[in-house]
Amino acid sequence: MGPLGALLLDVLVLLLVLTVAVPPLRRAIYTRLILRLVSRTLPKMGDTERIALEAGTVWWDGELFSGSPNWTRLLRFKPLELTPREQAFIDGPVAELCAMLDEWRIEHQKDLPPEVWRFIKSKGFFGMIIPESYGGLGFSAAAHSAVVVKLSSRSLTAAVTVMVPNSLGPAELLLQYGTDEQKRHYLPRLASAEEIPCFALTGPEAGSDAAATASQGVVCRGVWQGREVLGIRLNWRKRYITLAPVATLIGLAFRLRDPDGLLARNLDAPPPAADGDLGITCALVPANLPGIRIGQRHDPLGIPFQNGPTEGHDVFVPLDAIIGGPAYAGHGWRMLMESLAAGRSVSLPALSVAGAEFAARATSAYALVRKQFDLPIGRFEGIEEPLARIAGMAYLMNGARRLTCGAVDAGERPAVVSAIVKAYLTEGMRGALIDAMDVRAGAGICRGPRNMLARGYISAPIAITVEGANILTRSLIIYGQGAIRCHPYVLKEMRAVAAKDLAAFDLAFFGHLGFILRNVARLAIPGLAGGRLSGAGPLSPAVRRGLRALGRASAAFALASDVARATLGGQLKRREKLSGRLADALAWLYLGSAAAKRFVDDGQRREDLPFLRWSLDQSLWRVEEALSGLLANFPNRPAAWLLGRLVFPFGRRRRPPSDRLGSTLARAILEDPAVRDRLTADIYLPAAADPGMGRLEAAFAACQAALPAEAKVRDAVRARRLPREPEGDLAERAVAAGVITADEQRLLAEAERMREDAIQVDAFDDLARFDAADVPHAGNGASKLSA
Repeated sequence: MGPLGALLLDVLVLLLVLTVAVPPLRRAIYTRLILRLVSRTLPKMGDTERIALEAGTVWWDGELFSGSPNWTRLLRFKPLELTPREQAFIDGPVAELCAMLDEWRIEHQKDLPPEVWRFIKSKGFFGMIIPESYGGLGFSAAAHSAVVVKLSSRSLTAAVTVMVPNSLGPAELLLQYGTDEQKRHYLPRLASAEEIPCFALTGPEAGSDAAATASQGVVCRGVWQGREVLGIRLNWRKRYITLAPVATLIGLAFRLRDPDGLLARNLDAPPPAADGDLGITCALVPANLPGIRIGQRHDPLGIPFQNGPTEGHDVFVPLDAIIGGPAYAGHGWRMLMESLAAGRSVSLPALSVAGAEFAARATSAYALVRKQFDLPIGRFEGIEEPLARIAGMAYLMNGARRLTCGAVDAGERPAVVSAIVKAYLTEGMRGALIDAMDVRAGAGICRGPRNMLARGYISAPIAITVEGANILTRSLIIYGQGAIRCHPYVLKEMRAVAAKDLAAFDLAFFGHLGFILRNVARLAIPGLAGGRLSGAGPLSPAVRRGLRALGRASAAFALASDVARATLGGQLKRREKLSGRLADALAWLYLGSAAAKRFVDDGQRREDLPFLRWSLDQSLWRVEEALSGLLANFPNRPAAWLLGRLVFPFGRRRRPPSDRLGSTLARAILEDPAVRDRLTADIYLPAAADPGMGRLEAAFAACQAALPAEAKVRDAVRARRLPREPEGDLAERAVAAGVITADEQRLLAEAERMREDAIQVDAFDDLARFDAADVPHAGNGASKLSA
């Protein structure tokens, strides 16, 4: 190329830079054309989808979508601690309630005992989220969650009974949207349990697609308390409704129609659609009205919390039954999505943490108490492996629970984060219980008062299914909502296209291009990725390394997300296997962040360092696995190849937690009581008379006390100072040989006696004649039925 050619090239480059750098030129030359192209290709968004996407708030999930998370912001965030009043409630009424509960007896009597129902109502368990000014407890999300964790570790039936009035339902909706009159009337009654609420959302035709409900309400005139008023005639069929069989107040979601335009004429409301449809609406319906059928029960996997169908036929209620009054007619879908964004953050994640911590406590005890080949089974690598998974997941999951509750207490309604903790913590619980059952083996499959794991294992699919089935949550909600809502530019672009706002689209589109280039640079230039850590304070090297690695993974995820959207467009939401993998990556970024946050908040204890390392290794491996699966199945192969060179320039580097690290975790919960107590501090531990966990814990303590004496005897046998023979005889020889003292012999004998008792399983005289009246109270240790 000659001098003239070089000059022309320089001029062309300069013109290109000027036309891009100067906004008026850029809009006239490029943006207008791009806007027309995008407008033609962007799929139309319906109101239902738009409302769901816009529900809740964006929090730490937005940082993870940024490609450069502000770690200082996360580490400086201070979740609320429990107040003295909240802690006193957990130590008092919650512990007292746990002591009253016998899940084996409850299971076979098919309900909580009357005295338990009375206690729950009298102590305000149904009013945890209701402010004190209305007679409730006014607890924080952290306290609400802590109550559910402790209760869930003792009785799933009691926990679910308490969870539902404090989750998505009448109280939550009234607090957010109710009129002053509705709040004054209903909230004190709900707090005192004078009213027992349920919320009827799911129907035979509308499960995950709740907006497709066939439940209908028609605006009409009718008689209410002797007067003709404007109201709604309701018809519905709902199922899977917890507390429905005993409810006195039904929160009902239905599609409201006003075919005659009565609302518009009488209340100066906007006119309905041409077919009279006003949209999803939520109302409070007394359960004793004529036309309501209630009282039947479902049997959710044998866990006897009150759950069943409800039907209404030509049920008339006045317009002020609408939550928020007539002004909120047709706004029910938004109300539900907003409330779910907060409510889903608390109850099921708390129940899941209870399951994981309980599995860690019970399995570590059993692994030390149970012996095979003259060794506690926890000494075998085959047992160490599931023990480590249980312990690691319990640590990681509780970090996510605490962080998410902190967000809710800070005023966030984290829609995407709440979906993550609901789906991935319930899956974590299921995995922990499967591992625990494998370790427990034969003792885990024989039901009875001694078996404390089987009910959790059997009932795990309930948590997996409710509040948005995990398959749907993973494949559609987490990434589908996150890709639009949490991304720094996509929602701005969509709104600008819808409004045909050229200037706003120009800023969003070219901002998006710059965002993509920054993430390319972060991945291509060593040391550039990792997020922002300045001002975070003194951090352990493991924390710094982990956060840097998570920061790079965030940049890889953000770029992969943009490439997927750019190449697949509107097809991406139908490619659920791909969007599910992107959801996995986002979820494990959040879980890894939460584990690091927990470690720092807990004071960066050296003893907890293996749990942090396990959590980070697990999270980073799962993010890499998700992105690798995305690339392997990406339909645009050139784009996949190019993206792979940036995301994995040296190939896949991450591995799951090592065997050595797993052994460290397993030994910690077997041998270090302080570590084990911290890991499982949130659950209820019954007295030694309890035939399940109480008896096992007592045996564990006895076996731990005998460990030094056992080591002395074992070393003497290896040194051939003592012969190999049964332990009882061997202990006597050890005393005679001066290997152990007489006191140590007594410790060995007591440990052996309690070990023998703890590994027994229940047996019954006649299962065919099994009857609730024959069920022994678990507290007395009996397991043999009367003839």
